[in-house]
Amino acid sequence: MSANQPLCIGLIGAGSMARAHVYALRAIEDVEVTAICDPDEDRVRQVASDLRIPFAAAHHDEVIARDDVDAVVVSSPDFAHAEQSVAALHAGKHVLCEKPMVPSLDECRAVVEAADASDARFMIGQVCRFSPGFIMGKKLVDEGAIGEPFLIESEYAHDYSHIEGHGGWRIDPVRLRHPFLGGACHAVDLVRWVGGQPAEAFAYANRLSLKHWPVDDCTVACYKFESGALGKVVCSVGCKRAYTMRSVFWGTKGTVICDNTSPSITLYTEEADPRLPAGVPSGQTIPIDIPVGTQLKMTEAENRAFIAAIRGDAELVMTAREGAKTVACCLAAIESAASGQPVPVVSDF
Repeated sequence: MSANQPLCIGLIGAGSMARAHVYALRAIEDVEVTAICDPDEDRVRQVASDLRIPFAAAHHDEVIARDDVDAVVVSSPDFAHAEQSVAALHAGKHVLCEKPMVPSLDECRAVVEAADASDARFMIGQVCRFSPGFIMGKKLVDEGAIGEPFLIESEYAHDYSHIEGHGGWRIDPVRLRHPFLGGACHAVDLVRWVGGQPAEAFAYANRLSLKHWPVDDCTVACYKFESGALGKVVCSVGCKRAYTMRSVFWGTKGTVICDNTSPSITLYTEEADPRLPAGVPSGQTIPIDIPVGTQLKMTEAENRAFIAAIRGDAELVMTAREGAKTVACCLAAIESAASGQPVPVVSDF
């Protein structure tokens, strides 16, 4: 790729997230989507036709090998992420990999090792780090608006009753995709981002909603941070409610309540905040509404960050190690729920 040529992107996976990434990439200047692959040949041909993507194939190797592919977006099922990401990195292709990065600690280490050995960029797609609501919430915490954080909590509530994945891969008993890893990694990563690295996890889980699934559909996980603060993540994929990632950051001087769908977040603070407009009341019982704008373009913002990192215009936002640490936090909670014991969180990647 020369300085006056567009950056060419290949898609690995032809599901709904692949479509979302194509729309996001086409909003970025000097970026072209040139290839797509998926094992379901009928689906990949249809998606390529619908989205006017010039090349379609069944196997990721065919996309990675192309000269007109500088980078790939991996949006395949979780179990395929490691093989596809490592292959792309070994071929010198930049990689944006959808969350969760991989399903196991061994695969985490394989991706981190491949990213370290490659000159290409690797970014894990944790889209909530691009939510205006969460960005503002973290900014308030970092600036001391709520004092010292003592509890960081988030929830992943998303009804999966009719979202079993193409071909039922989400409920495949052989590969066993746990919802706390596959879905709640959003909330776990947010809690890590705001609160720091947890040292230990303890969790309970049940399966009272999606009883035909091979894994628990509800998990409540508590984390102990290295700072002494606590974390909590609630995951339900059998809930009967609208999707939400409502999050609350509790501090010694105030509280932030935010999510990734609303146009504003709420701050409670015991002291007047000089950053607020004159005449705006503040107090620990008076909610302060802080506008954050539209939250509908998070996938575009994520892709812009990836492209900027490739071009050297910005620091890489989500590295392989960050992705691995989030996976490790999820796996520790899953292990704890199964064993009934607290589990240390692995962080030495």
